[in-house]
Order: sequence, then structure tokens, then C-alpha cells
Amino acid sequence: MTGAPSETPPGPLAKVLGNAGQLLSGRVVNAVVGLAYIALTARSLGEELMGVVVLINAFAQFLGEVAHFQSWQTLITFGAGPALDGDRPKFQQVLRLSLLLDLISGLLGVALGVAGAFLFWQALKWPPGMSGYGALYALSIGVMTSATGVGLLRLFDRFRYLAAEQAVSSLVRMIGCAICALLHAEIQWFLMAWAAGTIVSFLYIAVIAVWDLRARGLLKGFSLVGPLAEGLPGVWRFAIATNFSSTIDVGFTHVLTLVVGAILGPVQAAYWRVGKQVADGMAKPARLMIPALYPELAKMRAAGGQQAMTRLAVQIALIGGAAAGVLLLVSLLAGRPILELVMGQAFGAAADVMNWQVAAAAVGVVTLPLEPMLVSMRAAGAALAVRLVVVIAYLATLAPLIKAFGLAGAGAALVASALAMAVGMYFMARHRLARLAAEEGSARPGTDDERLSYDHPHGV
Repeated sequence: MTGAPSETPPGPLAKVLGNAGQLLSGRVVNAVVGLAYIALTARSLGEELMGVVVLINAFAQFLGEVAHFQSWQTLITFGAGPALDGDRPKFQQVLRLSLLLDLISGLLGVALGVAGAFLFWQALKWPPGMSGYGALYALSIGVMTSATGVGLLRLFDRFRYLAAEQAVSSLVRMIGCAICALLHAEIQWFLMAWAAGTIVSFLYIAVIAVWDLRARGLLKGFSLVGPLAEGLPGVWRFAIATNFSSTIDVGFTHVLTLVVGAILGPVQAAYWRVGKQVADGMAKPARLMIPALYPELAKMRAAGGQQAMTRLAVQIALIGGAAAGVLLLVSLLAGRPILELVMGQAFGAAADVMNWQVAAAAVGVVTLPLEPMLVSMRAAGAALAVRLVVVIAYLATLAPLIKAFGLAGAGAALVASALAMAVGMYFMARHRLARLAAEEGSARPGTDDERLSYDHPHGV
């Protein structure tokens, strides 16, 4: 640590809210622009072809999440300690491992996507002739997540750059879709516009991350060849567990869209996707605390501040509870008018299922600190176990519920799964905290506040 701060650094809650606020500034733009490109696509192509675009995008994103390791979590969890200690070789080792995970998963995702588009287009209810376009769209899987770059910018509090990531993607998509709409283009050109946003977003994050590493001197002597897991006990188990957990979480969304489309057809899939887009957009401001929360919890864990972790989690949960109430109220009172205004009169039919989706999102907002706490305590396997049990139970009942009750059945089950996930994560977090307290016994020398003075004014 070099130098002394000229003023008292902000506390953990202030840092989380400040960083989340920076992300929010970009996500507000993204929410508006994101709805704009979806509306342009829907109004230009109609319900049927819009549903096809949604299904192809869901297919690619699902495979992207299945194949991609969430290497940013490994980078933050195992890289925070070396970063705080100024251990450049160890930090570079974690960085090397993270990049390798990204490379392998990107190649795997593209291979699965291209093959799957040709093999399963009929099962996915794509119209004849769309398998080739789906395969081309699947090439974007290789750059669907700039996980290492995102992890670096989160670790080093570069949230002002991350704020623009999704806004950049949505802006490129909106411009592309606007051109397509003006030219009355066919569906393949809208798909190209959507893919272009993914590619540009990846390049943006990669350039910023490399620039930041160079500015901090962390690329000096760096090589892609060298030790990976040596001296990092449990890193492979952690990487696999966080990958599966995040895959289930994010991929779960796209599986639902695909299942709805397979059973009820593209139109109902479009209703489900549009409702989910709006529900996620409403919950996004509160969820932005999650990426801001991970690095703070990881630094607290490295500094031995379990009590501070619990205190921060409770504070975030209380803020999330207030946000959840607002979400439900807005959805119930104004959901249908919002959908009809933005998406067109036909999409007002998505309002009923959107209320269920918003309710599920609200449950997740209230309990959003639980999984980051488990991951930061290197108990990603416990989080994965909870998620697996809940998702398996949900998927086992999904098809019968959709057949019996339509979209409402899928929505009600989504709320039930969110509640079950919250209960499971809560008890796992309690168990892990008790275990850590028993292992450490008396607190380490120094208070939490003293040990958490980990800011480096001049970088690492």
C-alpha cells in the first residue's frame, strides 16, 4: 500500500451504492434503448417473426451461458488477495487461468451453437430455412461474455466504464434495427443487427480492461504460458461450481423461453420474452448492487471481516425490500399500458404473465445478497446445490403447468421457485457463516473497519 488517503474512504455500503449508481446511469440508457430496438423489431416483423428472433437469440444465449465459465468470479475471489498484497505474479496467474477459461468456453459455445442450429431447428419451432441464419447467429456466442474483462473492471472499481457496456450493445442494436426498419429488411438482417451489438460490446470491454492493466503495470512480464492452479487450492472446484450455478441461473431464463415456444408457439414465446424483458428492466436498478457487491465482499473475506460481510448483506437486503414493493406496485397498476404503449396493442396480452415475472424478480431483489455472500466465502458449491434442486423441481413441473394453465402456470411456478431459492440460500449462508465463526474463533487483530482499509490510491 502506498501513500495515505487524504480523507476517510467511503464505507462498504457507500461504495456498493456508489458503484451501483454508476452502473444505473448506464442501465437507464440501456433500458430505454433496449426497449427501442425490441420495439423496432416487433413492429417491423410482427408477432410471428419477432417470436422467431426471440427463439434464435434465446437459443444462442442459452448455449453461451452453458458453455461460458463465469471466470470473473474466479478472478475476483482469488485475485482480490494478491491485488491487495501487491503480488503481481500470483495475480497474473489468476488472470492467465481466467483467460484460458474464456477461450475454451468460447470455442465450445460456438461449436455447440452451430451444430445445434442445424440439428434441432425443427424441435425449436424455427420456420424452414432459418437453421442457416441461426448457425450464423451462433457465431456470436464466442464473444457473448467478456467475463475476464468485466471481472477486472469490477475488481478495480472501474464501474463508470462498465456502466456503458450494455448501453453500447443496445445502441448498436437500435441503430441496426432502425436501418432495417427503414429499409423494410427481412428477418436475417435484424438478426445481424442483434449480433453486431454483442460483438461491439465485447470489443469495448476488452480494450478498456487491457488499458487499465497496462496503466497499473500488471501486464509487465505477463505470459499466457505458465502455472494455472498451482498454489490456488480449490480454484478448479470453485470455477466449475460458479460456472454451473450461473449457467443455471441465466440459462434458466432462456430455457423457459424455449420451452414456452416449443409448447405454445412463437407468439406466446414472444409474450413471455417481452414480459420478462420489462420485468428484468424494472428490477435492474436494484440488481445492479450485485456486481458492485461481489468485489466488496471478496475484499472483506480476504481481510477477515465476516461480521462486516453480514452487516453489509443485511443493509442491502433492507434496501432491496423497499425496491421490491415499488416494483410490484408499478407492474400491477401500469403494466398493461406500458406494454401497449411501447410494444404495440397486441402485446398488452403479455401483462398478466409479466405480473408473475415481476413478483419473482421482487423476491430475488429482497434476497440478492445471499448468493454473493456464499460465493465470496468460497462456498459456491452450496449455492449450486440449492439452485440445482430448485431448478430441477421447476423444470419437472413446467411442461404440465404450461399445458394446463398456459403462460400463467409458468409464471406462478416461477414465483414459487424464487421463494424456494431464497429460503435455500438463506439457510446455506447461515450455516457457512456459523462454520467460519467456529473455525476462526476469536476475531483477528484489528477491527473490521481497520482491516478493510484496502483502497489503493495509486492502484495495486
